[in-house]
Amino acid sequence: MKTMLLIKEIYIEGFRNLGHFLLTYYFKFFAWFSFIMYLVAVYAFVFRMSTGFAFD
Repeated sequence: MKTMLLIKEIYIEGFRNLGHFLLTYYFKFFAWFSFIMYLVAVYAFVFRMSTGFAFD
């Protein structure tokens, strides 16, 4: 739980006093989009490993 609170604090500090609100929302959207794409890639890799896909 402490790790999640530290990640949340880093996230909040990263976007505090960033400047224009459109720039702030753009970077927040990009951060969430990147996180979701990373999860999709991890899911695809785990799915391929669990179904016995040959990585040749």
